Amino acid sequence: MSKDSDKIKHSRRLHQDEVHIQRQVDIARQVGLPVKEPHKFVKHNALDCGNPGCPMCANPRKLWGELTLQEQRMFQDIDTLRDRHSNGLKPDDE
Repeated sequence: MSKDSDKIKHSRRLHQDEVHIQRQVDIARQVGLPVKEPHKFVKHNALDCGNPGCPMCANPRKLWGELTLQEQRMFQDIDTLRDRHSNGLKPDDE
């Protein structure tokens, strides 16, 4: 037997899928892509071509030999002091 909460959760999941599909179909139509099967956008984005050699979809490390932003942050020099204040002034307490 299913409970009322289970039915509500199931209907909410179905609604979220339908909303996601409609958003991706709207994006695809704005760009000018033909939409023959709208339900393929349940797990895929409209602008993802799936080609790993595409500059928009590819990994920059593999395509151009560059580091990703996360890797750049990880390998940055943390020994140097960089003061980043909103007013651009150095702190006085040094």
